[in-house]
Amino acid sequence: MEALADPARRKVVHTLAHSGADLSCGSFDLPVGRSTSSHHFSVLRAAGVVRQYYVGTTKMNTLRTEELEQRFPGLLTAVIAAADTEAHDIP
Repeated sequence: MEALADPARRKVVHTLAHSGADLSCGSFDLPVGRSTSSHHFSVLRAAGVVRQYYVGTTKMNTLRTEELEQRFPGLLTAVIAAADTEAHDIP
């Protein structure tokens, strides 16, 4: 739960949930610097929210939807719904 408490990390989850494809780390429009962005991805990976893999030299990200749903039913759906609300409330 701590991994999903930060708005930047929720934005990553939101973006991945609605992308329909795996995304590179550089694809996210996060309001933080590059090193802080790397930290956020590291936290999400360590918490098991995302899986990262390389395609050449590009680090790709995907949500671990099935694993999270199996372990915590409904959690990811609730987080995505909250992130959707946050995204629409931001001017």
